[in-house]
Amino acid sequence: MDDIPIAELVAAAAAGGESAWDEIVNRFSPLLAGVIGGYRLPPAVRQDIAQIVWLRLVEKLDTLRDPQCLPGWLVTTARHEALRQIEQLSRTQARDPLDAYWVDQSDVVVTLPGNEPPDAALLRQERHEALLGALAELPAHQRQLLQLLIADPPLSYATIASRLGISIGNIGPTRARALDRLRQSSALQALLEGPFEPAKGWGK
Repeated sequence: MDDIPIAELVAAAAAGGESAWDEIVNRFSPLLAGVIGGYRLPPAVRQDIAQIVWLRLVEKLDTLRDPQCLPGWLVTTARHEALRQIEQLSRTQARDPLDAYWVDQSDVVVTLPGNEPPDAALLRQERHEALLGALAELPAHQRQLLQLLIADPPLSYATIASRLGISIGNIGPTRARALDRLRQSSALQALLEGPFEPAKGWGK
């Protein structure tokens, strides 16, 4: 079921299909975890953010006009909710003004690693989220191949072929198709074109 197009999953889930909804959650939970994990928040808060995002998706699922916007919507909604939680925590917790892990950005307190410039850290986070969203748009076999190819420590082609049940000769062509599809994904295109608007593709 992992290879079912997003459009079909969204339509089935909007019609009340429990298996389709379960597949959406299973397919995009790693994407959400990757986005939320980029913010230094307690595990319980990260779980709350994920639940809030899924609940909001349930409310808006039947208003989706372009199902390909789903990964981008999840990324943007998770990011906004994480920032909202950080802002709330900053109001209730005392913080050292000399602590380099806290940076005020447009009246919102954002946690950043070390002494890295805010713009660089935020840009890296945005690119990471876009890549996660792009990977989520790929068919399962292409996504799994790319993940195995960047495994650390590196895996041999023989190991990768064995795990995926394909021949070594198919790895190169499959990788090329996956990378081409990755470049054309809505998540990466949105990054190149500018900030993703969470309302894009959704009815009011």
